[in-house]
Amino acid sequence: MKKVFHFGISSEPYRCDAAIVWCFDSRFELGFRKFLKRIGVSFPDAIKIAGGAKCLAAPEPESECEFVLEQIRKSMRLHGTTRVILMLHSDCGAYGGLAGGFGGDARAEAAHHEQDLRRAAATVAACFPGVEVQSYFVDFEGIWKVEPIAQQKPRPSGTSGVPRS
Repeated sequence: MKKVFHFGISSEPYRCDAAIVWCFDSRFELGFRKFLKRIGVSFPDAIKIAGGAKCLAAPEPESECEFVLEQIRKSMRLHGTTRVILMLHSDCGAYGGLAGGFGGDARAEAAHHEQDLRRAAATVAACFPGVEVQSYFVDFEGIWKVEPIAQQKPRPSGTSGVPRS
């Protein structure tokens, strides 16, 4: 082998702050990484797959869900993970995009992704009792936290939990 790049890094055992299930669409990556730092996640175990947390909400095929759950399990075993962060984003190709999957209706898309994030969080919580699960929807305006059903405050019927301006 020939060394082609030099850098220094700690050889101490690695501990991650959270396992992150997100899409491999990199348009939102810079903003999401900055947000992760803001909430104290400097060392994530990134689990990047098309559609991100979609496979945990409505797996097609079921083996995708099993694969991601196994990756979370390995993150917990190998890196001490106690928090899982789930992410979905606007205009995701795995959902057909904003135009194709939701007819360009950003509110309908946000409401759909909010429900998928709740289903995905329930899947993770059922498989890993005691693990903290956080869910976020990322669009072209910002990052929206999706609370699990049990933690939600009551709101008028017909309103989405994802704020819109």
